[in-house]
Amino acid sequence: MEKIPMTRDGHTALEVELKHLKSVERPAIIKAIAEAREHGDLSENAEYHSAKEKQSFIEGRIKELEGVISLADVIDPKKLSGSIKFGATVTLVDEDTEEEKTYQIVGEYEANIEKGLLNIKSPIARALIGKDEGDSVEVRTPGGQKSYEVLKIVYA
Repeated sequence: MEKIPMTRDGHTALEVELKHLKSVERPAIIKAIAEAREHGDLSENAEYHSAKEKQSFIEGRIKELEGVISLADVIDPKKLSGSIKFGATVTLVDEDTEEEKTYQIVGEYEANIEKGLLNIKSPIARALIGKDEGDSVEVRTPGGQKSYEVLKIVYA
C-alpha cells in the first residue's frame, strides 16, 4: 500500500476524530439501538433502522480513519525549505484580478479549501510544485485557465 502524506496537524485531527467516534459516537449509537429495540417490532421501527444506518456510517468511518492513519507519512513542514513542495504555505496573486490568496499544500484527507488547505492532488497544487518565489504559474481549473504569480513561500 502507498503511504499517505500528511502534516502533523492533519494527522492529529484524524486521530482526534477517530477517538471521538470510538469513545462518544459508537457508545451513543449502541445505546440508541438498544432503546429502539425495546420499542418492539423491528420491521416497522424507524428509530431502529435510522440508528442501524448511523452505526454503519460510524463503523465505516472508523475503518477508513484507521486505514489512513496506519498508512500516514507524517511530514513536518518546518524541516523543509526551498521551492514549493508538500507542506509549503504559498501566497499567490491572481494575475488577472490582483487578488491575493494563501494556501498550504496538504494531503487529501486534511484538505479544506475554505481553510486554505489545498489538496496536493489538486490542479493548482500540482502546477505549483517545484516553483519558486516570483515564478508565474498557469493552471487549468474547472473554471477555466488561471494565471498566478508566487509571492511568498513559507514552511511553518
